[in-house]
Amino acid sequence: MNWTYIYNNIPKFLDAAWLTLQLSFWGISLSLFFGLIIAVIITYKIRPLDSIAKGYIELSRNTPLLIQLFFLYYGLPKIGIKWDGFTCGVIALVFLGSSYMAESLRAGLQAIPKGQTEAAKSIGLKPYQIFRYVIFPQAWAVSIPAIGANVLFLIKETSVISAIAVAELLFVTKDIIGMDYKTNEALFMLFIAYLIILLPISLLVRHFENRVRKAKYGV
Repeated sequence: MNWTYIYNNIPKFLDAAWLTLQLSFWGISLSLFFGLIIAVIITYKIRPLDSIAKGYIELSRNTPLLIQLFFLYYGLPKIGIKWDGFTCGVIALVFLGSSYMAESLRAGLQAIPKGQTEAAKSIGLKPYQIFRYVIFPQAWAVSIPAIGANVLFLIKETSVISAIAVAELLFVTKDIIGMDYKTNEALFMLFIAYLIILLPISLLVRHFENRVRKAKYGV
């Protein structure tokens, strides 16, 4: 292991890690936003959007991210729609992530007893107030483990975006291996970079899970 080489290439991996974090931030944030909308549409059976939402979830979850990415980056330019690699990467992550977030949030919404809604109505709360102050906070707490798993999943899926020459962590790793043949050093830096990104998030998710469990069961 050439530690001098690793030290000299840390700036490359810092830049790649920053790009990976940007992809992850936009992908996860927008996935949560659209996932919540889709979850509400399906849970409350808002017709005819619920059928469209269910069809989208099946399409998104049953096609590989790489195919979705290639369609955006190579397919759409054929009809005059052209985006840069970063934009295509974010859209692909959102297209995939929204379906997973929607299912996680839908499960949380459907886990709330109907008595909660009836009790809220009895004290005069309006529908949007019931959702905002009664249903959603409880559904969010129930969904935290699944959402946390989805967050980690989407961060790791950013590695697929290297296929369209976006210089995130995996792209830089392959570039170093191809240019300098430093396979061990490149893979070691890749491992450390993902560990630094994912481990704190994993611990944070576990912390929130424990807080929710204590709040619910008092343990």
